[in-house]
This record gives sequence, C-alpha cells and structure tokens, in this order.
Amino acid sequence: MGNAWDVIVIGGGPAGMMGAGTAAARGLKVLLLEKNPNLGKKLRITGGGRCNLTNATFNNHLLLSQYNQADKFLFSAFAQHSVRETLDFFHLKELATKVELENRVFPLSDKAEDVALTLEKFLTLNKVTIKTSIAVKKIVLQNSRISHLETSAGQFSAKSYIIATGGNSRPETGSTGDGYEWLKDIGHKVIFPTPSLVPITVKDSWVSKVAGLTIQDTNISIYQNGLLITKTLGKVLFTHNGLSGPGILNLSNQISESLIHGPVIIRINTSPSFSEEEITNYLREACIKSANKKVKNILSEIIPSKLVSIILDLTNIDPERKCNTVTKVERHHLTTNIRGLNLNIKGLLGPEKAIIASGGVSLTEVDFKTMQSKLFKNLYLVGDILNIVRPSGGYSLQLCWTTGYVAGRNCGQ
Repeated sequence: MGNAWDVIVIGGGPAGMMGAGTAAARGLKVLLLEKNPNLGKKLRITGGGRCNLTNATFNNHLLLSQYNQADKFLFSAFAQHSVRETLDFFHLKELATKVELENRVFPLSDKAEDVALTLEKFLTLNKVTIKTSIAVKKIVLQNSRISHLETSAGQFSAKSYIIATGGNSRPETGSTGDGYEWLKDIGHKVIFPTPSLVPITVKDSWVSKVAGLTIQDTNISIYQNGLLITKTLGKVLFTHNGLSGPGILNLSNQISESLIHGPVIIRINTSPSFSEEEITNYLREACIKSANKKVKNILSEIIPSKLVSIILDLTNIDPERKCNTVTKVERHHLTTNIRGLNLNIKGLLGPEKAIIASGGVSLTEVDFKTMQSKLFKNLYLVGDILNIVRPSGGYSLQLCWTTGYVAGRNCGQ
C-alpha cells in the first residue's frame, strides 16, 4: 500500500482547509478527504450566512481568557498564529473585512461564501488534492502509529494525518461526531460532547408573534427562585419558539445547568437606549402632552412596535385606553416590564441547532506547540475535535485557523 501521501486531512471545514493548505504550501503532498459533496458546508451558513471569522482582540492574554480553562493549553499555538496572522492571511488573499460590535470581524461583503471561496483558492494554489463524498470508516493502527484509513472508497495511507472533522453540532452539515468515535476506538480520551451555544425555547406562546425581532446590545439576566444567577450584554433574536442571538447563545451552558435545579426565568431589557429615569419621564410627559392619544401609540416611540401589545397585555393595560387614564402605579409597572420583559425558559434546542458542541478530545493528550497527539506521533488534532468551551463572537473560527495552521506547519516532519 505504501504512503502515497505526506499528509491526509480528514474534514474540509475551516480547520481542515487551513491545515491542508498550510501543509501543502511547505511542498508536502496533501490529500483532503471530505464526506460532503462540497467543502465548507457549515462554514457557508455560519453567522447567519455572514461568517464571523474572528474577534479583533490582538492581545493574546485577553483573547485566550475567552477560552475558559483551555487558555493555558492554547498559548503556544496562539503565539504562532493568532488574530493578526488570520487577518493578514485573508487580506493578502483580497478578502476585505470589517469590525462590528464586540470586536466581531466579518467579511466586508457580509458573505460567508466569500470566506469559503478564499480557502478553496488557497487549496488550489497549493495543489492540494481534494476528494469529496468519501466517508472515513476507521483509523487503523500499526506499531503505535496510524497505518491507514478505511473509507467508503477504499484504503488511504500517509506519513501524517490531521483530523478536522468538527464536533456534533449541526449534523445536517456533516458534523456528526464521527471523529470522536474513531479517536475513542484507538485509545484517546474523549469527553462526551454536549450542545453548546444553543438557542433556547420558552413557555410563553406570545413569542411566536414577534419572531424575527432583534434587540441590539441589551441587558439579559437569568433568574432562578427570584435570585439573579448571571447577566450579560448582547444581541437578542426572537424566534418562533424562543430566543437566539449571541447574547442568548453565550448563556446557554449556564441556563442548561440551572434548569436541572428548577424553573428559570430570562429577563430582557426591551429599550436599551433609554435609562429607567428617561422611560419614567417619557411616560409621565406623554400622558400629559398626548392625553387623548391611545397608550399603544406612544409606546412604539421607545420599544419595538411588535412588543407594544405584548407588554401592555403583561401590564394589564388595554392598548385602546387613552394616555390620561393610565395611573402612576400602572406607569411604574409599564416601566418595569419595558426594562425587564420576563420569559419562562422551557429548555434548549438539541445538537441539530447548536452552533458548537462542547466536548471532545482531552487537552492533556495534545501537544499544542504542534497540535500533535501525544499518543500517536503521526496524528494531529484540530478545531472542534478538541474539548474547548468558548463563547460566540469569532472565537470558534479563530480556534480553527490557529490549530489548523499549527498542524499544517508541523505535520509530516
């Protein structure tokens, strides 16, 4: 059979494409295997099709603090390739970028497709051989090394192997957790993955009426038994059965853990542009200046119009009432509901809706200077296959660019 290739990369997502192209740029003979008919299937839908490709935090200590307990493992990898190198990589390939709220970096075109095409050109330029619609079935060992791969198209062998199969989030894109099973079978410790960064469902039926509504940069608080558990600032997106958006996704792990202990309430400020005092004053003055106006007509000035009838209903105020009939106590209740709209959390959506899945290969079994497995010298592990929890905001893709690059630089030695 022989080693027909210097490197075989399994998985044509962001980490796999970065690893394959980087290895090939060193003059290595590289084969990229992908089970989907096309590369970058999940990449093309990430960030709502816009692709939040990194976070513009150029201080590695600050950046790595977002990766929880993984920061100490990741430092040597990020010292080799971090945000600056990622932006240089894309800019040199003529993909213009822009920075938005919370340092999120997007392609200027707002098209994830452009990011995928840039990576595909990188592979073509460096003469990577790409074989799609091939599913790997098994990793075969011999003398403490990877000997070859059993696939749907026969056996393939190489001097080195990079596994970049991703986790088990969004299985419709091919991320079905296959890599976890292969690695477990050959002796790697795999922490069982759970959905992470997942939209939530709520018990409140009215939420379907406001599906599609977004509130930017607002206060989000989580309560249990009347006690504040955690709070954050972020974007909220109302869906037909619950909530999504970066602000919600980043709390999903904590919500999941809290639900084990009983009911959880999420509280959202529907009018983040105004302080409590400003809302109180606005309502008082509106009830004087616009005494004969219907109360529903003055509210759309300070809250999204889709929420007006919802908030009035929760405050037990008839939307058709005239402003001058609204009492001081009712105005106070109105302000409270505007500043803190309560929803009762039902649960989290499953892996099929997760942005990422937490879990994966134990970090103690990987040398992060090279991304080499400590168990098998010709095996490299990158991206979502690793047990690293991180928030939404470009951190997941940066992990892919960094680990893919480091593996590509060091494999096939």
